[in-house]
Amino acid sequence: MIKAVIFDYGNVIHKWDNDIFLRELVKLSGKDYDYIYDLIFNTGMHSRLEIGKISPSSFFEKIIKDLGIDINKNNFFDLFSRKLFQEIKTTFSLIKKLKKNYKVALLSNTNKIDFDYVMKKSELFPLFDSVTLSFEVGYKKPEKQIYLDALKKLNLKPDECVYIDDIKEYSDAASRLGLHGIHYTSHEKLVKELKKLKIKF
Repeated sequence: MIKAVIFDYGNVIHKWDNDIFLRELVKLSGKDYDYIYDLIFNTGMHSRLEIGKISPSSFFEKIIKDLGIDINKNNFFDLFSRKLFQEIKTTFSLIKKLKKNYKVALLSNTNKIDFDYVMKKSELFPLFDSVTLSFEVGYKKPEKQIYLDALKKLNLKPDECVYIDDIKEYSDAASRLGLHGIHYTSHEKLVKELKKLKIKF
């Protein structure tokens, strides 16, 4: 029997677009978009931020130094978090309905900046029975340890949980561990998949 529904955050609960942040840095620095993308992503810096290997302050200092921009830390973090730019209202409504009959949980590859500036401020956040964040646990999807952390916090078996993610690789990884993985592509398809599992909402 299903006892919990676990949600990814970006593009499931909140629309997410790194281009918003990157193009703001282009404006501030005058540097080429590809140069900035490489600096943040292809060096592995963003990945290290997401598993807690570098602090938000170190991330900030490295970027402003390399790009030669003049911006204070709080404004930079605000700019960074704008990539989470629009709540997905259908998911908000769904989680509130599911909460009546199931545990609901959050499992996300994310960093402390997005968590502090957006995620924990969401009206949904108090509803989560457990929260597993990559920067806190030191692992990222699709590594099995991050899914196991969520199961441990919920004190449930894999087949008692549904996991929803917009990245198929990540929902498939959950399925391989025995969870009911669902690849999120639209609200309508998600509802159909949940009904197949006889989820009440």
